[in-house]
This record gives sequence, structure tokens and C-alpha cells, in this order.
Amino acid sequence: MSSTNINEYMPEKLAKAISNPLFPALDSVLRAGRHISSEDMDNHALLCDFETELAHFYQRYNTELVKAPEGFFYLRPRSTSLIGRSVLSELDMLVGKVLCFLYLSPERLAHEGIFTHQELYDELLSLTDDKKLMRLVTNRATGSDLDKEKLFDKVRTSLRRLKRLGMTISIGDSGKFRISEAVFRFGADVRVGDDMKEAQLRLIRDGEAVVHAQAPTQGSLIPSQIVNNEDKKEQATQEADV
Repeated sequence: MSSTNINEYMPEKLAKAISNPLFPALDSVLRAGRHISSEDMDNHALLCDFETELAHFYQRYNTELVKAPEGFFYLRPRSTSLIGRSVLSELDMLVGKVLCFLYLSPERLAHEGIFTHQELYDELLSLTDDKKLMRLVTNRATGSDLDKEKLFDKVRTSLRRLKRLGMTISIGDSGKFRISEAVFRFGADVRVGDDMKEAQLRLIRDGEAVVHAQAPTQGSLIPSQIVNNEDKKEQATQEADV
């Protein structure tokens, strides 16, 4: 088929984008909810080069290709999207908020942006109410050593989920990780203001870090994996399909 005939059905730049060898894998991870930040250089460059064309491509699926102010990309399905949505638990959402807080903290510069699971866990305990945390794990608030061990395991599980969404980058097999700017999906509330770190801390302490669905025992409904302020208006008109 000649290029003239192809262009009758598909713009040339879009054809170049989807024929790129990187595109099939990139498309798959975007549909799975992954956020593509500048650390993922090749995929990020592809999205930057063909942002307009790929935005039109995903519109056919009733899905928006979003470029956040921090520069990362993600897909945001609409209520009629042909691309599925996913669910994060309350603890997942809370861990995401704490990751965003750490990203904004002086400790990130002091540690060259690298944290351990234990440091994340300690920060979570210092910023949130112990009893509320324990109830997320055991439905009671005894704070026993066994309960704390279960909570630590749950936090590590949440961190693995968030890694799959592109929120963190593992540092080898050391158990350490670096936080991506994509964690601002959990911090859209604090993008404006004089003290972003203080605003994020308020969200965590006031309980606003947790977004409840209509069926909170099953987790939180989140279009395109994570709710932020941009999504709340649309979410209010959707059914909780958890």
C-alpha cells in the first residue's frame, strides 16, 4: 500500500509513532496504568515527540493521554473508556502520599534521592495515626509487634504496586529505591501554594490522603489507577465498579 493510501486513514506522524519498535511495549504499560517519567528516557522521548498524535490515538478509546506539569505521562480513561480501570487500596493511596511528601523533603537531597523500605515505613508511622494504620491491616488497633510486622509487609506490598505504576525506581537488588516525579499524581492538591511540603503533610495528617470509594472495604475506585483533584469531578458522576 502506498504512503498516499496510508495517509487517507492515518496521519503520517501517527503512523511513524505506532510503527516505532518501542510503541507496543509502551502502549501495554500505559494501558496497565504505568506513568512514564523522564527517567524512562526512550519512552518519554517517544511520547514527547508524538504527544499530539498519540493523544488523538487514545481519544478513540475514550481515554486521555495526560502530560502532568512535572513532565510525566499517563492515561486517564473516561467513564466510557475501552481501556480498563484499576483499584488501589486505602493503604496504597496513603503510601503514595507519603512518597510524595518524601519527594518534597530535604532528606531526598541529603540521601541523593534514595530511600529504603524501612525509611518509608518509619516516615509513614511518624506522619499518621498508629491506630488508623493498624486497622487497615488487622481491623483492630493493638499495635502489637505481630501487627506491626504485618503492617510492614503490607507497606512493602503497596510499594511494589506503586513501583509497577512508575512511582519508584529500584536501585539494583539492594532494597533501596528512588522516587519518581510521577508521585505527584498523589500530590495534585499541593502543586500550588507557598509551602508544598507543609500542604502535603496536612493532607496526610488530616486523613485527606485516603480516597474512599462507595465500597471502601473493597478499596478505592480510581480512574486510570489514581485519583487526584483533576479526576474527582469526573469520578463523582461514575459508578463505583469495584
